[in-house]
Order: sequence, then structure tokens, then C-alpha cells
Amino acid sequence: MSAKSAISKEIFAPLDERMLGAVQVKRRTKKKIPFLATGGQGEYLTYICLSGRISGPAENRPARFLNYKGKPTKYKEQMTNKKPTQASITKVKQFEGSTSFVRRSQWMLDQLRQVNGIDPNRDSAEFDLLFENAFDQWVASTASEKCTFFQILHHTCQRYLTDKKPEFINCQSKIMGGNSILHSAADSVTSAVQKASQALNERGERLGRAEEKTEDMKNSAQQFAETAHKLAMKHKC
Repeated sequence: MSAKSAISKEIFAPLDERMLGAVQVKRRTKKKIPFLATGGQGEYLTYICLSGRISGPAENRPARFLNYKGKPTKYKEQMTNKKPTQASITKVKQFEGSTSFVRRSQWMLDQLRQVNGIDPNRDSAEFDLLFENAFDQWVASTASEKCTFFQILHHTCQRYLTDKKPEFINCQSKIMGGNSILHSAADSVTSAVQKASQALNERGERLGRAEEKTEDMKNSAQQFAETAHKLAMKHKC
């Protein structure tokens, strides 16, 4: 099981939440600590997770069994077309030597004020998140993982927030639309439908021509039969 599937199962599923997306990150700048912390738990991995909670019994919800990239996954997450009653961004950590995950800071999605992609002209793994009461500078494990998370985050904000939508700045166009995985999927479906429709139309035209030829042959055969019958009757007389 992947780390993100494990986070979804261990952190969000018990609270009747579904994880929409996640990105593994490291801080670009270290936080200033005013005192020397003692009893630390050592090195750790950090994940920024986007999740939503749906009201109503889980057994009554239709499941699509997709992971955060929209592809089938071994861990069958509960996915639904219903809007979550609330969406949030959660910081999750996994400490060195441990197989479990720990929930840390959490913000409601409407507390997110700004998403900074740092560079709109190139694939960059760096980004900033500005909340009402917090500001973090991150580096994703890869630029591709950051891009996927941004696409899901932007889509979620546009769909689920009626007001106080965060500002997305310095982001590539494929994150805001255009070639995003969400639009690409829709375009693929549309293209497939159009191709199928075109094939049916072409097939219909071919069948129409075949029917016309068949009708002509039928008429010719009928005329030939009538002529032959008349000739046979004439010779018989």
C-alpha cells in the first residue's frame, strides 16, 4: 500500500472523510525555534493533504474507487459526486522508524487565502500556502506531484467554495485549466464520443448506400422476372 493510500485509510477514513489529494513536501526555509526543543522524535516525512467530509451514512454513498490521481487504487477510497459538507487541508507526518502517520496542523479550505506556484514559466516543485493565521514555504518531492496537487486543489476551491476563494498566483496555465488532468480526462471522453458518433454516421451512410444498391438490384431482378415471364407466356401461346 502506498503512503498516500495508507494516510487516507489511517487518518481520514476513521473520521468519515475522503482524501482528495496529497503531496509530500519539505520546508524551503527552516522555522525559527525560540528555544532548544528537547525530546524530539527525529527525522520525519511531511504530507499536505486535501480532504472532504460527506454527511450521511457511508454505505449509502456511491463508490468510484479512485485514488488522488483519478486512477484505480488497491485501497478503495469512498468517492462520491456529492459536495463535501466541509473541506480541509491537513499536515500529516510520519516519523522515522514508524509505520503510522500523525495528524498535525489543519485548516478549513475557506481559511486558505493564497496559493503561490512561485514560477509560472517552468515546472517548479516550490510553492507557498498562505492561510488566515499561517504561512508556509514548501518544496514538493517532484514538480509533477506539486502540479497534480495544485490541479485538484484549484478544482476543489472553484467547485466547493462559494465565496472567499483563494488567489492562485504564479501558477502555470495547465494548473488553472487548459491541459489539467481534469480537463484532459473530460476532453478524452468528449473525443471518444465524437469519434464513436462519426464512426456510426459513416457506418450509417455506408448502410444507406448498401440499402439503395440492394433496392436497385431488387427492382432489376423483379423487372427481369416479369420480362422473362411475359416472354415465356408468349412462346407458350
